[in-house]
Amino acid sequence: MRERLASRLGFIMLAAGSAVGLGNVWRFPYIVGQNGGAAFVLVYLAFLALLGFPLLAVELGIGRGAGRSLAKALRELAPPAHAGWLGRLGAALASGCFVLMIYYTDVAGWILKYTADYACARPPADPSAAFGALSSSVGTCAAFMLVAVAVAAAVCLAGVVKGVERVTKFMMVSLLALLGVLAVRAVALPGAAEGLAFYLRPDWSRFMAHPWSSIFDAMGQAFFTLSLGIGSMTICGSYVGREHSLVKETGLIIAIDTVVALLAGLVIFPACSAYGIAYTAGQGLIFVALPKVFAQMPGGVFWGFLFFLFLAFAALTTVIAVFECLIAGLMDSLGMRRAAATAVVALAVAALSMPCVLFDGVLKWEDFAVSQIWLPLGALAQGLFVVNGRIGWGWKAFRASVSEGSGPGMPDWMKWHYTLVIPVLVLIVMVAGLVRG
Repeated sequence: MRERLASRLGFIMLAAGSAVGLGNVWRFPYIVGQNGGAAFVLVYLAFLALLGFPLLAVELGIGRGAGRSLAKALRELAPPAHAGWLGRLGAALASGCFVLMIYYTDVAGWILKYTADYACARPPADPSAAFGALSSSVGTCAAFMLVAVAVAAAVCLAGVVKGVERVTKFMMVSLLALLGVLAVRAVALPGAAEGLAFYLRPDWSRFMAHPWSSIFDAMGQAFFTLSLGIGSMTICGSYVGREHSLVKETGLIIAIDTVVALLAGLVIFPACSAYGIAYTAGQGLIFVALPKVFAQMPGGVFWGFLFFLFLAFAALTTVIAVFECLIAGLMDSLGMRRAAATAVVALAVAALSMPCVLFDGVLKWEDFAVSQIWLPLGALAQGLFVVNGRIGWGWKAFRASVSEGSGPGMPDWMKWHYTLVIPVLVLIVMVAGLVRG
């Protein structure tokens, strides 16, 4: 008998935890900074409605419709004549979760190291040098990567309800509480007004300085923030009952994901303006720029600890959810028991994460492969699967499944959005990413 989540809150927190991650806190603020602030945020929210909402509903719907992981779900929902190759396609797409984990756990390890340093009142004296030293230290990176793997494996080994659901709910509630406290503190800093104006007051002249680049970034962020296309949300859908429509649940998950991203901006931009740190610091914003802010802030060690603890929860909820996706995939496809599947996933991820630790450039290449190939191809394939009744599940069956339960249903006119608009937007995301990458 397949396990089920014990509560609706558990499902919402698990799915939101899978979506909420480094993309919300690491990537979102720096691309907002590079693309002009509030005007970019509005364009991002528009693309979130056009791309994120419908594609999240697809992945959750496939999971709940079959009650299985992606490969098994595509096989079971497809017409018998196409079940075989669609099952293989699902397995290929779901392998993106594995590639994601063998570099994501490395970055999660960096965050755990910073959290430990601030907890022990040892903040970096020179943030630029400290981050360079960390990223080049094989022993330290390997040790903290293994801690991230061990935490996720231990949680998943305890089971869906006692492990994954219970821990994810705790981490997500704690994450939201920490983020709220940090946002209040940042907004109250002297000199925060400039950062708030940049973030909350649209200035279209800044956006129009490089409009196409900004549009592509907004579209890409709206697509990638939910990590759609590789089956992690399929697993979340497979564990939920049919009491509530997935249209309603999709809206709640996206709302939580968006609130976290927007609140992260309320922490970062006011703090940067208060202490003279450039908004356009790029990918070093979290590990280099913000430690400089905390070094100047009264009680900075405490606030730095809270920030990196929040970031650790954001990273670990994603790692746990994707580990569960991989474990459930092995259980569904190979009939493995949970303990054996957990051991296989943990050992494989730990071993294959070592190239990221040992060699420069591997992390960036794997991030590019997942973000620009697996995610868009997977989302495109799943979107077409649910509208094509000859090869895939078919619109009527999909619409009925995601509309089942209390709450709004999927409107029939959305079929044309899935058929015409989404494929074009996903292909634009993919091509723009490949060209610019």
